[in-house]
Amino acid sequence: MLLKVSCNAAVAAYAGDQIQSQCRVLGQLPTRPNFPRRRRAVVFSSPVAKAPLVQAVVSEGRASRVETGSGGLADRLRSGGLAEDGLSYKEKFIVRSYEVGINKTATVETIANLLQILCLSITAPEVGCNHAQSVGYSTDGFATTTTMRKLHLIWVTARMHIEIYKYPAWSDVVEIETWCQGEGRIGTRRDWIVKDCATGQVIGRATSKWVMMNQDTRRFQKVSDDVRAEHLAFAPRELRLAFPEDNNRSLKKISKLEDPAQHSRLGLVPRRADLDMNQHVNNVAYIGWVLESLPQEVIDTHELQAITLDYRRECQHDDVVDSLTSLEPVEESGAVSELQGINGYASATANNQECLNFLHLLRLSRDGLEINRGRTEWRKKPAL
Repeated sequence: MLLKVSCNAAVAAYAGDQIQSQCRVLGQLPTRPNFPRRRRAVVFSSPVAKAPLVQAVVSEGRASRVETGSGGLADRLRSGGLAEDGLSYKEKFIVRSYEVGINKTATVETIANLLQILCLSITAPEVGCNHAQSVGYSTDGFATTTTMRKLHLIWVTARMHIEIYKYPAWSDVVEIETWCQGEGRIGTRRDWIVKDCATGQVIGRATSKWVMMNQDTRRFQKVSDDVRAEHLAFAPRELRLAFPEDNNRSLKKISKLEDPAQHSRLGLVPRRADLDMNQHVNNVAYIGWVLESLPQEVIDTHELQAITLDYRRECQHDDVVDSLTSLEPVEESGAVSELQGINGYASATANNQECLNFLHLLRLSRDGLEINRGRTEWRKKPAL
């Protein structure tokens, strides 16, 4: 049975009068699995008041309530917030049916987009954007500070590394934690931890490096002391890494793929939906392009366990891109992974001979200039 809401609202003719609403829930909801739900709301606001009063009828499971306030509705409905120390941000997400792939689990693009909800820039992951908002940064350039906006500066991704130990399935709930830190004189870094809410198990980790760019000249720029002080005001005071292990794969240099490539997909064109707020291709689109040239037999028998991308230059809406892929030479691939706990984290160790490693290259079709260099690791799909 559906949740039905009946509302009668009368708006007074004079500014300052608040909306009165009566809402009732009809019928009973059927028994549902006991997991957190994204909140639904019916919103009313007065168009004549200078500071509109917002009332939201919020439904969570079987309970409903009315929330009233003058703050942003998104802030009150978001299922996340700063950690107790105020130096990291956590948010919960439900995996929706349109976010899963042929394996009935979330795709790597879905996970990358969830990271982006919480982040910074060129494709700054969703949890990162919400983190930036929660500490007062602007989202016009993804986590730009006051000084950055004055100087027309933005953050762009230099490197992204994601490891997935277990893919969440449709209707699973995951919690993602993110935080940022300094990274030398020319950039910053952002890390993520992904947990299964039902078990508390770490099912993924990610780290990224960012550099500063002038939005007008498109040239890189050193991070000034003023920007660094603003940006790191809410960063952990001591170094905290999503990958604390020595010689972890997030640090591994990516060798250049040499021609001729074993597999290719030519003539990829950015869609309008691939562009971000900074008017260049979002980094999640690069992940999709990298995977386009992978052999279908690998997709059928293996699942992605790690991806590293080095971003070399921007891609604009009118660019045409070639995607090239080759198996990584055995002497370069090194050891790959089984799950094991290290320092409280799920981690990867050697001794899995069913894994495949590939090198990837994205380049402009017209002149062969390198856009992105990548490396992926694939493990055998688990038996159904």
